[in-house]
Amino acid sequence: MIHKALFRLKGRFLRNFSKMAMGDQKEYLQGLKIDEVISKLEKWAPLSLAESWDNVGLLIEPSQDSIIKNVMLTNDLTEDVVQEAVQKDANLVITYHPNIFQGMKNVTLRTWKERIVVNCIRNNIAVFSPHTSWDNVEGGINDWLADAFEFSNSKPIQPRADNPKLGAGRSLILKNPISLTEAVDQVKKHTGLPHVRLALARGKSLESTINSVALCAGSGVSVLRGVAADLYFTGEMLHHDLLEACQNNTSVILTNHSDSERGFLEDFSEHLEKVILDCKVKVFVSKLDKDPLITL
Repeated sequence: MIHKALFRLKGRFLRNFSKMAMGDQKEYLQGLKIDEVISKLEKWAPLSLAESWDNVGLLIEPSQDSIIKNVMLTNDLTEDVVQEAVQKDANLVITYHPNIFQGMKNVTLRTWKERIVVNCIRNNIAVFSPHTSWDNVEGGINDWLADAFEFSNSKPIQPRADNPKLGAGRSLILKNPISLTEAVDQVKKHTGLPHVRLALARGKSLESTINSVALCAGSGVSVLRGVAADLYFTGEMLHHDLLEACQNNTSVILTNHSDSERGFLEDFSEHLEKVILDCKVKVFVSKLDKDPLITL
């Protein structure tokens, strides 16, 4: 009997040790209260940096005051992503694009956006959206986009009056001239995309060189319009805006809207977990989040 008891004790010890060795940290995470997480997020990127038309901050507050131990990052909050959060026991979702943008008159099960709200509340999942505050902050999405290129100077296209290092878009002066072919290759490598779209400026070819880039994540035409640059780099532009740019000697690289943003989340997740949230929560990126457009 004593031998069997010792055997069971040894087995329990080995199983627990194995869990720790394999990095299963769920039970050992300290966690943070939701207001602590939001305070740390807003310290890094104050919501005051967001554009006036945006809807940022805590969009869904859970009914129970749970400790946040697992945070999921996503570019868009879809029903599939909510189910993923439930399965992975994430009680906070940080969705770059706000899932509530225009006013909601009802919260029922009739539409997918309403069902997201219902299912998040039902499963005690908080939802926070930073959107353009992450665009405009130093070290945010637009600075991540800029890292596709080697540049000697970078500055916001629309700098804030109180801090010229912050603001919408980025204007780059490259360290050395590069061809448009090289620019395309660098964008694809940085974003991890197999394909992008290129509109050539009037009279230019793939071997034409560029010295300056103006960029903006997402749908950037409102920021880029009229900016002098050899190349515009953004997610999407309307046909007539593309024509306008090309006729004014500016080539354009397009990636699809959210594909100009999504790669930032993977690069940022480790910094968010270890630096901003002090290793007190686990941060992971959604595997089901994707741009609705694909190139076949």
